[in-house]
Amino acid sequence: MSDNLTILAGATAYRHIKENGLAPDDIDAMLGASGAAKWICIYGLDSAIFSQWFSGRTRPLHLFGTSIGAWKFAAAAQTNCREAFDRLKHAYIHQHYKGSVSTVQISRETRRIMNEFLTNRAIDEILNHPWIRIGFSAARCKGLIGSKHSAVQAIGIGQALALNAISRKLQHFCFERVIFHHPHYDTGILAEDHFPTTAIPLDRKNFSKAILASGSIPMVMAGVTHIAGAPEGTYRDGGILDYHPAFSLTPEQTGFILYPHFYTELTPGWFDKKFPQRRIKGRAMDRMILPAPSPRFVSTLPFGRIPDRRDFVRLMGRDNERIQAWNKAADMCRVLGDEFMEAAETGSIRDNVKKIE
Repeated sequence: MSDNLTILAGATAYRHIKENGLAPDDIDAMLGASGAAKWICIYGLDSAIFSQWFSGRTRPLHLFGTSIGAWKFAAAAQTNCREAFDRLKHAYIHQHYKGSVSTVQISRETRRIMNEFLTNRAIDEILNHPWIRIGFSAARCKGLIGSKHSAVQAIGIGQALALNAISRKLQHFCFERVIFHHPHYDTGILAEDHFPTTAIPLDRKNFSKAILASGSIPMVMAGVTHIAGAPEGTYRDGGILDYHPAFSLTPEQTGFILYPHFYTELTPGWFDKKFPQRRIKGRAMDRMILPAPSPRFVSTLPFGRIPDRRDFVRLMGRDNERIQAWNKAADMCRVLGDEFMEAAETGSIRDNVKKIE
């Protein structure tokens, strides 16, 4: 294994890997972070894990994601997940915009992406998957941030920012976490935190709207309303509360959380990005395994960094240039999947894993 992939593990997970290596059945759950275009740099890692490493698995695997983390898990739970990951990657990269980009254009392109990789047949495959139990969240808005008017919505965001600056816990005045989940999802597998959570089972009637809501970024896209089976209200990006979901397993679970990520650190909420002291560490990551691209590898990508949503602004009017760069990044990042597979299958992960301090 080269130095393209970094594998971090919390204390208990680290000890397990050093003594036993890592097997697919060691994993009880997976988490998937928000991050829009950042996912491109771990697309190959996700594809290898689900299409190769978990091949032949029969034990239930619980997933929880937000925004692009939810979308990638919807690809993972399709029968031909490798092909589904490729469809999602292609549809996402090939976004095109003309003139001044509006929320209407972005919402239209988002629906196009969803329709390209998430057909009715795909939804049926996800809901009937023999062992994947998908779950993802959206934030049900309270107060002004639920408004469809951008000026009013901006005031609501300002209120949420101010409350969050005092304490992350105060976000419950602005948002309610709603988790949409597979009919056989064990909602007790992940430890509760300080945000009340409403659980809504998924079906063909609500799947598309629910997953669209999970990625509906405030001030960028329209909120989603009238989701079948869910409380009335405006739903927005699940990453508002769970930007990099940081749940731990309940004490009853004996396995581990696998968390393919584009960073080597976790920021709990969307409004916490400017609060480095809120990065997740210590006991919260005790049973977590986090493979991520190394800083050295990231420096070799186009522009010397991970693709991100700001590329739409940096390369405005130059979609072809952006698409070429993102495709190159996606192709380069396939090596991360290859290296994970090699490390896990040969046992060299024992020597390469690093303990999260």
